[in-house]
Amino acid sequence: MSMPRRDLPPPPPPAHLRDWLDENAVRADRARFLKDLGRRSLGLGRLLLLWAVAAVFALGWSFVGMALMSFETPGDPLSYLFGLIFGLLGAGVLIPAGFWFARGARRDRLVHHLLCAWAESGRDPAADARVRAPGLSLTWLLASFALGALGLYVTFGSAASARPGITTYGEVTYYMGLGMILWITGLLGLGKAGAHYRWAVRAFRGGATAR
Repeated sequence: MSMPRRDLPPPPPPAHLRDWLDENAVRADRARFLKDLGRRSLGLGRLLLLWAVAAVFALGWSFVGMALMSFETPGDPLSYLFGLIFGLLGAGVLIPAGFWFARGARRDRLVHHLLCAWAESGRDPAADARVRAPGLSLTWLLASFALGALGLYVTFGSAASARPGITTYGEVTYYMGLGMILWITGLLGLGKAGAHYRWAVRAFRGGATAR
């Protein structure tokens, strides 16, 4: 396991050292770190952060959509200029958002590895019950399902309602792309809720910890 970031809990001490440490202190550390890692993994703040990243992607895609619609105006040099500006603005938002998303994914993997390690380091029914967090998993599940359904509606609804000669290709592309952003964000949330539930069942009900 790679070294955790300074703002994350440390990994648990090796098994051969835990026998020499105070059992109550180790149990208290385990409960505190599991609570912190569970909040970082499945807290409402993480859900809002995922949606914030999606909102940044949607903003960047909006600039791209305006660029596409500007390029569809024939024989207007000013529209081409605005299209170029909007395209650059879109790239300026989407590229950093992509790096932000990748950085968050790496951090989530590290948090999950620490969560698994601390879960394996002992047993404490009260602390383990809090980490299972069925209510938070259900919140992620329902909110992500609603967002994904909205994304599918926007994606397919925009394509179905397009009218030749009235709706431009740029408009259809923009709304379909926006719907895909919402749909993928909802899918990521559903996957995270399901993965946490499966991991909690295996980790705290006598099975091996899922990695």
